Amino acid sequence: MIEAVDLFCGAGGLTAGLREAGIRVRAGYDIEGACKYAYEFNNGATFVEKDVGQVGKNEIDGWYAEESIRLLAGCAPCQPFSTYNQGRDTTKDEKWPLLSAFARLIKESQPELVTMENVPDVTKHAVYHEFVATLKEEGYHVSAGRIACADYGLPQQRRRHVLLASKLGPISMIEPTHLMQPKTVKQAIGHLKPIASGECDPEDPLHKASKLNERNMRRIRASKPGGTWKDWPEDLITECHTRSSGQSYIGVYGRMEWRKPSPTMTTLCYGYGNGRFGHPEQDRAISLREAAILQGFPENYEFAPQSAGINFRNVGRMIGNAVPVRLGEVIGLSFQAHLSQYREQGATQTPHEAEIPA
Repeated sequence: MIEAVDLFCGAGGLTAGLREAGIRVRAGYDIEGACKYAYEFNNGATFVEKDVGQVGKNEIDGWYAEESIRLLAGCAPCQPFSTYNQGRDTTKDEKWPLLSAFARLIKESQPELVTMENVPDVTKHAVYHEFVATLKEEGYHVSAGRIACADYGLPQQRRRHVLLASKLGPISMIEPTHLMQPKTVKQAIGHLKPIASGECDPEDPLHKASKLNERNMRRIRASKPGGTWKDWPEDLITECHTRSSGQSYIGVYGRMEWRKPSPTMTTLCYGYGNGRFGHPEQDRAISLREAAILQGFPENYEFAPQSAGINFRNVGRMIGNAVPVRLGEVIGLSFQAHLSQYREQGATQTPHEAEIPA
């Protein structure tokens, strides 16, 4: 059986996906203590609030059963590698060394399987290539490439870089499952109870929409699904929209479209002015529950105790920072298929790097 430890686990998106694929996740590590409730309540695994840079071999090894196939998984914080930071010097970002800490733990613990997920631009940085070089030096077969999450059934136009590595033999992602028929926003959230701006579904505290001011209410009423601010009356258009820099962000203050996957969910996806986060039909921003569903979380996934209330910023951060659950499941299914193939062949081959089909 494959057992996993999830580094940089957050609220448990990757863990939840791996569990859906039949992988037993023993523990998750993260420095954000606010994620503890969501991680443990929904996943039946132990949350350890700790800097991964301070974790050692014995601690990691202690989670695995002796007879298990060990998977060390993780998504190091992506902010230093993100396109949002283009033009900004991120070399001193405190999150930068975390991928190196992940590589150190792999080198020390020698798990049979490894996965790393991050933004596509991670490949533009030397620390990523050092990470891959470490894996090869330690005898891992490596498969890495850009994944369009919509091709695997996530109702979101999200692209991520996914790396799979194995000491057992060559490995690759399973083939896309929704290449010709992506899952749409309508299929994902169209059945949820209608709510108004600033309203909360009394039966689901997470199905709650932020309140729009009068000006933004006028804007969303003037917005078409898939349209832009160019659809608005002139008095609603601000100076920042018409600047040359604003031309690159025409989806800001936009509505989603029912018949397409959603845009990428971010930590501020609950805010109408932070992207194309307007509901396709209702005059409001998407709710936190809708954002979570578009990230692949089950509809009953809890992010905070009901007695604590829902904080938009905290929960939005957990949702936007999560590995999409469906992507985690696909990664897990890829490892399960790999393990079945390895057992059938009963042998390994020379390590090499294979590219995941785009």
